[in-house]
Amino acid sequence: MVGREKELVRHLSEDELERLLTEADEIKVYKRLVFLKLLYGGATLAEAADDVGVSEGTASNWVERWNQGGLGKLTPNFGGGRPPKLDEAEQRELIERLREGQPWKKQEIQHLLDEEFDVEYHPNYLPTFLDDLGLHYAIPRTKRPDRPDNADEILDERVEYAFEEDAHDQPHNKREDDDEDWDTDHDVCTDGGTVIGFFDISHPQPWDNSQRVYSVDEPHTERPLVKVDTPAAGFYALSGESVLSFPPNQEKEKICACFERIREQNPGKRILLVLGNFSSHVCKYTRKRAHELGIALVFLPVGSPHLNPIEPVWKSLKWESSPLIVDGEDEYRSLLDDLFDQLTEKLSFAASWIDNHLDGFLNKIR
Repeated sequence: MVGREKELVRHLSEDELERLLTEADEIKVYKRLVFLKLLYGGATLAEAADDVGVSEGTASNWVERWNQGGLGKLTPNFGGGRPPKLDEAEQRELIERLREGQPWKKQEIQHLLDEEFDVEYHPNYLPTFLDDLGLHYAIPRTKRPDRPDNADEILDERVEYAFEEDAHDQPHNKREDDDEDWDTDHDVCTDGGTVIGFFDISHPQPWDNSQRVYSVDEPHTERPLVKVDTPAAGFYALSGESVLSFPPNQEKEKICACFERIREQNPGKRILLVLGNFSSHVCKYTRKRAHELGIALVFLPVGSPHLNPIEPVWKSLKWESSPLIVDGEDEYRSLLDDLFDQLTEKLSFAASWIDNHLDGFLNKIR
């Protein structure tokens, strides 16, 4: 037995195995033969794997190959020439292995292919191969522990609820424990269609350094040490007018002032405003004032900023502004205003959001 895992088929005698060890001139072949010798001698799978420096998963794979086809299956041709390709079954097995241990560095996948599938791909070709398998290649985002597993489904329900405003007995933003009457301001008209957009607060700074630049000597910039102490509040509209404001802080009264400016720039239409769960966003004061302005608040699920398309807008804005030099806060805010207008003309930041969460409602946006 091999530990408690598998019965080892003895395709060779111990003397034949010893002879092959003395003749081996390939390190991969030698390592596998040593592994077999250890198992022949009574070592467990874990012990033999540890001695030759491989994982138990790799060791188990080696035993399975050995049992199926002996030395020919365990030590395929490691010579030069084009490496063998994985068949469909092996590709599915690889994907499952990668799913179990994800995420992976490219070098780790190269090692996995080498050790467990006896396949070597040129480092320049490996990304193409992995792309063909459908793998994602991106900087992993930290998943917040309070984010629900069904965040997308929760958002879908909230968007659908917001679009069906006529089917509800009370204002969209109102909760059961909000007892007084809520009315829309008499001068607010919302029957001219629907504007949908995304709201968020960010803190861009003139000294943000997110863009690489060329230089002959050590790269550095000499610029005035301008610091902006107040946040930027952005509304990225899919339909209607996008708005950038600079409130002095994030208190509920200042957030509502941002909402008032959004209403001014988007008159005559109902506004669906998607935003996060910051305390000044979800409080009764803000929800009531939004209702008075004809703005329905669609809150993202907890811990789900990745579902707000304005996040990549902020990232692009900081990247675009980082190499530019400004003399003061007013010039920097003017620069951000221009960049925000340019960036929010693009729907590409919200393309996947539209596909995933607005299917069936596009006819209501005009």
